[in-house]
Amino acid sequence: MRHKILKYPTEPLEVWPERKISELIEGMLWTGFQGRKLAEVVEVWARMLRKRKVVIWLGLSGAMVPAGMRRVISYLIKRRMVDIVVSTGANLYHDAYEAKGKKHYVGTHLTDDVKLRKYKVDRIYDVFADEEGFYKFDNWIEKFSHGLKDDYPYSSRELMLILGKTLSKVGREKDSILVSAYRRGVPVFSPALNDSALGFSIMFANRRGRRVKVGDTVRYIRKRILIDALKDVEESSRITEKAKLTGVVYLGGGIPKNFINQTAVIASYQTRHDRSHKYAIQITTDTPQWGGLSGCTFEEAQSWGKIHRRANKVTCYADATIALPIVVHALSEKFKRLRRDVPVFDWDKNGELNLSYETMRL
Repeated sequence: MRHKILKYPTEPLEVWPERKISELIEGMLWTGFQGRKLAEVVEVWARMLRKRKVVIWLGLSGAMVPAGMRRVISYLIKRRMVDIVVSTGANLYHDAYEAKGKKHYVGTHLTDDVKLRKYKVDRIYDVFADEEGFYKFDNWIEKFSHGLKDDYPYSSRELMLILGKTLSKVGREKDSILVSAYRRGVPVFSPALNDSALGFSIMFANRRGRRVKVGDTVRYIRKRILIDALKDVEESSRITEKAKLTGVVYLGGGIPKNFINQTAVIASYQTRHDRSHKYAIQITTDTPQWGGLSGCTFEEAQSWGKIHRRANKVTCYADATIALPIVVHALSEKFKRLRRDVPVFDWDKNGELNLSYETMRL
């Protein structure tokens, strides 16, 4: 038994000036600690991409877009290395903001925040943002919302589809998450949409109404835009119910992580079969001992039936702004030509989902 335990020696990394990132990652498989875990993330993700008919969920939390990760995430969508995105409303707001040609700015955490407030500059750690620019964009979202139907229960997926379609016509930035998702047929859910500027801008469309002129009189027609949170649960759980295999990639934790996890629980209830996720990747800075979901291990998730008992799984404890670009560059080198059975999601007028697969070279 001892010789089986001590079977594989570690291999110190060598420095090669011409080395590709994917080659560096392969070398890190034989090192230790989070360096090896980072390499294992690439390995598990690569297995998902090689497996037939796997539906890959991406959970996106934190401030990934202001931190400069939107083109990396957009690349994953365009190459269909992920099939569904579940995001905080904030990330999608910032993505839409940049899609309209606006910018976030390099700043510093060593600053006088009271002075920033005076000059209407918002800070996200060491990233600065123009609050006046946000205000103008909030007004744009409000005007966009005037085109939404009254008294129709929108899921967040439906809203993000419409927003992505609109931005594809009026946006200035081709690497938008929402635009790429619209063009590639990737559903985008935001189950806590109201906890963001997207949410309150839509609320203002309801509160203030649409300004119309009737003769010499100006009137405001009140809107009734409805966002149905339970419809989100219905639509998302149907995906995992109908999928042959599912895998998850979590950048951070929070609501996106739990929202995706619960699709496995609901699907298992509904089908009376184990529909837990068979592949699982997590890049997080949170740790499990505080009991919060963001730091919850995949082993703990197995007790709930969220992650399969024999799942290919790996957690890398790292800042996603460091780990994600390395992982995605390694995948891009491994899969210069990617052939996948890409899931196609089709919701009919009654809200029923038809899930099929199309073999694509990406």
